[in-house]
Amino acid sequence: DEDASLSEAAEIGCLMLEHKIQCVLLADRHHGMSEAVRSMLATLFETVVMVADEPSLLDTVRRLQPDVAVVDLSLAGGSSLLWLRELHARCPDVGVVVISVHDEESVRCEVMAEGASAFVVKRAISTELLPAIDRLRAGRSVGASTCKGEAEN
Repeated sequence: DEDASLSEAAEIGCLMLEHKIQCVLLADRHHGMSEAVRSMLATLFETVVMVADEPSLLDTVRRLQPDVAVVDLSLAGGSSLLWLRELHARCPDVGVVVISVHDEESVRCEVMAEGASAFVVKRAISTELLPAIDRLRAGRSVGASTCKGEAEN
C-alpha cells in the first residue's frame, strides 16, 4: 500500500544518509500548520517525515531513529509529557524541538525539564524554529537558560 511504501522510502532516507542531521520527524495534528513547518524543514533536511498522532510518533521514532523530532506539545492531548519520556527511551539521541501555542514560562520550563532540546512558540515559528535547530545542531539546548535552576549551555 502507498503509506507503507512512503514509510519504507522515508526509513531508507533516514538511515542511509552520510551526514549527521539529515532526517527530521514532524509530529503535529494540525495539517495546515504541519504543511507550513514541513516546507521550512525541507530547506534544512534531506528527509521530512510527518505524523499526526502520538502512537505514530513513537512507532516512527523507533523505526527511523531521526536526528531531530519537531513535536507539537498538544499532540497527545492533555498536559502529560509521557510521550517525551517514551520518545527518549526509544531514541535516546534524538533532539526534540517542542512547538506550542502556549508561551507561558512554566510550560517551557516543564518541557525543557522533561528533556526537550528546544522550545518554540508557534506564533514565532517562522523566525525561531530554524535558528533553534541550528543551535541544536551545534550541540546547545535552546530555551532553558531562564528556567530556575537551569544554566545556559
